Amino acid sequence: MESDNGKGLILAVASSVFIGSSFILKKKGLKRAAAFGTRAGYGGYTYLLEPLWWAGMVTMIVGEAANFVAYIYAPAVLVTPLGALSIIISAVLAHFLLKEKLKKMGVLGCVSCIVGSVVIVIHAPKEQTPNSVEEIWNLATQPAFLIYVAITMSIVLALILHFEPLCGQTNILVYIGICSLMGALTVMSIKAIGIAIKLTMEGVSQIGYPQTWLFAMVAGTCVVTQLIYLNKALDTFNAAIVSPVYYVMFTTLTIVASAIMFKDWSGQDAASIASELCGFITVLTGTMILHGTREEEQQQASSEQVRWYESRKSTNEEHLITLYSPEY
Repeated sequence: MESDNGKGLILAVASSVFIGSSFILKKKGLKRAAAFGTRAGYGGYTYLLEPLWWAGMVTMIVGEAANFVAYIYAPAVLVTPLGALSIIISAVLAHFLLKEKLKKMGVLGCVSCIVGSVVIVIHAPKEQTPNSVEEIWNLATQPAFLIYVAITMSIVLALILHFEPLCGQTNILVYIGICSLMGALTVMSIKAIGIAIKLTMEGVSQIGYPQTWLFAMVAGTCVVTQLIYLNKALDTFNAAIVSPVYYVMFTTLTIVASAIMFKDWSGQDAASIASELCGFITVLTGTMILHGTREEEQQQASSEQVRWYESRKSTNEEHLITLYSPEY
């Protein structure tokens, strides 16, 4: 494997470890905070005083920073699918630290993600790093990518102006579609900014180029839009459904955008491309299985709480009937 791809691989895996661990740290912090005040789900902010929660936040920031740098060294075809490893890390740590049992189907999901990731790593294309922001700008303004951007923005505007008022509260694909389409453009812009930073640190300053600042403006706009509609999706629909659908759409669109703009698959034979696609599908399948098992656990936990509440309610009613019985 080429040295740049190797660096990108290490950073992507490290990013998944940090991000996956951050979920556990934050959850433990939230549990501790809930014991001494109002839970976050009910509007409480006592978790802001919990060191474990802040440790989780710092860990997540480090993971996102590593992911940002990974895009500088390796193609999106390699980096983006490896984000599924963070799900494995959080699932395994939750099994041991939070006592959230990982069932057989969950183990199968983890194995599928690992196998798919290995296949992608083995057949990943070599990263072709541009030598200047102007060169990246030429890639961004090539006809094929401009057509992709035009189609993307047309779909986003249609979703926001027409479909969101019509069925945004009932169809999950409206909000997730906007997030994923804007997210793919975010990754392309961030990759351009990262390459500009890398070249500047190597002594070839890119700060004076207007294209650098234009990419930064595009990235900022896309990130804000992405976060707004992701929060809307999480607030409206079950997180166990939002997460896998968002991961599938975002990863797919990012790989397509990168393949068009940076020509990631240029020079690769059909067998290598087919192997990468098979690896990608295997990762997606593992992710869906993992989230499916988590959704079942949440439903079981909810049904147990309902049964406990109904049991307690019936016991209280029987107690009241006894107290007000004429025999007493």
